[in-house]
Amino acid sequence: MRAPDWLTARPVAHRGLHDAARGIIENMPGAVTAAIAGNFAIEVDLQLTADGEAMVHHDDELGRLTEGTGALLGKTAAELKAVNFRDTAERMMSFGDLCALVDGRVPLVIEVKSHFDGDRKLVARMAQVLAGYSGPAAVMSFDPDQVLALRETIPERPRGIIAQRSYDDGYWNKLTPAQRDGMLHLRHVFRTRPHFVSYWINDLPALAPWIARHVFGLPLLTWTVRTPEQRERAARYADQITFEGFVP
Repeated sequence: MRAPDWLTARPVAHRGLHDAARGIIENMPGAVTAAIAGNFAIEVDLQLTADGEAMVHHDDELGRLTEGTGALLGKTAAELKAVNFRDTAERMMSFGDLCALVDGRVPLVIEVKSHFDGDRKLVARMAQVLAGYSGPAAVMSFDPDQVLALRETIPERPRGIIAQRSYDDGYWNKLTPAQRDGMLHLRHVFRTRPHFVSYWINDLPALAPWIARHVFGLPLLTWTVRTPEQRERAARYADQITFEGFVP
């Protein structure tokens, strides 16, 4: 299977076309609706709940955008839908809510967030929802195990790996050295068999995504493009941008 042309046909709005100054908050219905109005593809994040639901939210804990605290994994979908967000009256969506809102009008590029613990329940729930969704949707994760789960569970959907040059900053301290080593240089690709790569713009150019793009023919998305310099770099080294903070 080759990645479909729609994957790179239009810029991808990072967490929707959000603008906090205008009260449009990332991963919320308003950001999704704005991206649809602009005819952009939409990148969203999925997190798993205590009762096995897939919720549209980037952080694995409450607090940055919301009232309250605590891990999403420790709360039910109903509890999370009741959480108040600052600067908006909107509430967190389930993945099913998102699919109903988009209804195939623009492509979805869905990131499976991972705790790197081998738990595949989020992929299983996402697959259940996507089974009833006919719109264009691509799936991806940083975690090679989750990409393998995507390959095994929904092989008919285009899947990608999100990557960067190294994993030695504090965010990745939760991973074992073996896990970090296994993510380097896209060395897992013969096991995960991604259809595309999404690579950090600040790390381009780099050898591994160059080989993926030019030798194996995998489309290369790049995240997250915010500045004119980054946009110029993306035009040189990638097939499409995942953008934030401006309208292409």
